[in-house]
Amino acid sequence: MAPNSTTPGKGSTRGSSSTTPMSRTAAAAVRASTSEPDYFALFGLPRSFAIDEADLAARYRRLQQEVHPDRFAGGSAQERRLAVQQAALINEAFQTLKDPLKRALHLLALAGVDAASESNTAMDAAFLEEQMALREALGEIEDRQTLDAFLDELSQRIGAILRDLEEAFSQGALERASEDVRKLQFIRRLKEEALSLEDEWMD
Repeated sequence: MAPNSTTPGKGSTRGSSSTTPMSRTAAAAVRASTSEPDYFALFGLPRSFAIDEADLAARYRRLQQEVHPDRFAGGSAQERRLAVQQAALINEAFQTLKDPLKRALHLLALAGVDAASESNTAMDAAFLEEQMALREALGEIEDRQTLDAFLDELSQRIGAILRDLEEAFSQGALERASEDVRKLQFIRRLKEEALSLEDEWMD
């Protein structure tokens, strides 16, 4: 007996989840990708430097499940392309929000402040002196004990900057936040240089 013409035959994808229309969350991701992206809105979060990393990770997994390309394997070429674009956007947003420096830069960008601009280099004199002293200290390190102490000091400085960043953003002090971002960029680069020195000793 021939199969009923109104019933999908074996192997048909009609009515399967692969061609289900994109969810409202997925559609929001598409809209975000066509303009200046707001990664906080994409994840359903308020614009805040303070963030719950476990909650962020859970939201990331949920969003990725909604737009996973496999769900649209039986859909149109446009649906498959959009699913891939959305998955990439969500991943980029997650990488930005989970990193304190990238998150701070994103918050400033959303407020119209380009802290990464070469023309935006204001720094207080005291910190400029600290930069010179820290670089000199790094250049004089010759043993593991001194290096470990130096790395501990940098970690403490990073922690202090992050606490000040959270306070600055909560108060809407964007100029202060911008300066903190530049300080954080310097200290993190210096820490990377110190860690590379450690790697050289291990070779």
